[in-house]
Amino acid sequence: MSKIALITGATSGFGTAIARRFVAEGWNVVITGRRKDRLDALADELGGSERVLCLCFDIRDETAMRMALESLPPQFRQIDALVNNAGLALGTGPADACDLDEWKTMIDTNVTGLVTITRLMLETLIAQRGLVVNLASIAASWPYPGGNVYGATKSFVRQFSLGLRSDLSSRGVRVTSIEPGLSESEFTLVRNGGDQAAYDRLYKGSNPLQPEDIAETVYWVASLPPHVNINSVEIMPVSQSWAPFQVHRD
Repeated sequence: MSKIALITGATSGFGTAIARRFVAEGWNVVITGRRKDRLDALADELGGSERVLCLCFDIRDETAMRMALESLPPQFRQIDALVNNAGLALGTGPADACDLDEWKTMIDTNVTGLVTITRLMLETLIAQRGLVVNLASIAASWPYPGGNVYGATKSFVRQFSLGLRSDLSSRGVRVTSIEPGLSESEFTLVRNGGDQAAYDRLYKGSNPLQPEDIAETVYWVASLPPHVNINSVEIMPVSQSWAPFQVHRD
């Protein structure tokens, strides 16, 4: 019987690539996201209803999330891996120029949504002696100008992962925080309000990570023997490293 992965935010970028990678290895997947047309297209690509189940909801909407999870048919209920990929960044400006509503949207998505679906799935994951993979960021450890609330949400994700790891070690559930650096995906267009020129400037000449690189890392974690836990993986393109400390001068 095939294992089952539940992948949030599967309508683009990392989530789409992760779903493809798991299905290629014989897993069945439950994919979630807000855009039903993209979910349906991905499901058709990956083998239809025998291999893929689509759940369309906004990760910030707890009621819709609960209803979707309660609707899981028997053949998709025994989730072996939860991949918390849904998340976003909004804006790149300094704190005093940021939109408070955008800050709250990042918190509601990256923190509240992630912990809610994790809590709702814990009993199943414990029963399956399963796996939680949380997509954090290098921003969890390395601050940068304009990172403010986005970086703070990813620090939460990293620390939450370590806390889960501590709580669940006696229950056979593995927990991993994946922390990518510069990565090319629709994520950056969203962060820059759809500004294609800003997107192009960021990636020009940098040879960034691709969604398939992250998908490979997530699948590697999932494929390890059940007694092996990878606590965290910080992953950057070779071209990226740590900047000097910034110093403001009068």
